[in-house]
Amino acid sequence: MWPLILGLILFLGPHSVRVVAPAWREARLAAWGEARWKITYSLLSALGLVLIVWGYGQARMTPQVLWATPRGLSHLTALLMLPALILIASAHVPRNHVKAGLGHPMVIGVMLWATAHLLANNTVADLVLFGAFLAWATLDFLSARRRVLPSPPPGTARGTAIAVVAGTAVWIALILGLHRLIIGVRPFPDLGA
Repeated sequence: MWPLILGLILFLGPHSVRVVAPAWREARLAAWGEARWKITYSLLSALGLVLIVWGYGQARMTPQVLWATPRGLSHLTALLMLPALILIASAHVPRNHVKAGLGHPMVIGVMLWATAHLLANNTVADLVLFGAFLAWATLDFLSARRRVLPSPPPGTARGTAIAVVAGTAVWIALILGLHRLIIGVRPFPDLGA
């Protein structure tokens, strides 16, 4: 469990600096320059991600079940993942109506992703992993709402269509086997698919 927790600290820590220590972040940017800041941020995040994947995998080998998951919640999770993935895609596709309307589709998508996975998963490791991402995304969203940020450019039908198609394509790929391939878990264990 400790590699998972350390990974979450190393991954979510750099992603939280703007929220918890904005003055320190600005001082580091000024002292180090943007390139050094981004390299440090990326290296810590990458190491954290590796530890999260490894630590979560290790924790799944000896699961500590907290509650019985009601049948069918994996279906609800899969359904919630469609808008979550569209929101996450919208954060990366320029000039779409989702980003123009919400301003922060990435963190909203992560909040929905984490919530959906908390519904269908029932171990200590699941609670630590998805709970940490839910807490981080919620704090980041609330912080971003307080900051004065430039408005995203207005959305276009093309940008919106690309975001929706991209998010939907990833969702379909995950349902059809990508989730099992990269995570080792079938999204619908009760269907054997």
